[in-house]
Amino acid sequence: MRWFAGILLLLLLGLQYRLWTGDGSLAEVLALRDEISAQKAELEQLRARNRILEAEVLDLHKGLDALEERARSELGMIKQGELFLQIIEESAKATPRKPDSATGRKP
Repeated sequence: MRWFAGILLLLLLGLQYRLWTGDGSLAEVLALRDEISAQKAELEQLRARNRILEAEVLDLHKGLDALEERARSELGMIKQGELFLQIIEESAKATPRKPDSATGRKP
């Protein structure tokens, strides 16, 4: 009877070892669950991005307003009869130069 209890104890230890460290162990299952949840979050972000792109494509196919807006903003195009004004602001770095003390001229 004593050897039977020893065999059962060894069997129990072997099964516990596989449960904690072997293939399909609890640690591996938890890691896979975390990976699945990360993949689901990324998939949802990609689906949202696809919905936005799909709406933009449909808008471009249906109306000229979106196409015109895109041509204006990305390509800088204007309609015939419109006046294009470009305002160039002076930067803070562009300060007037002082004349050279020896010659009296600006460098």
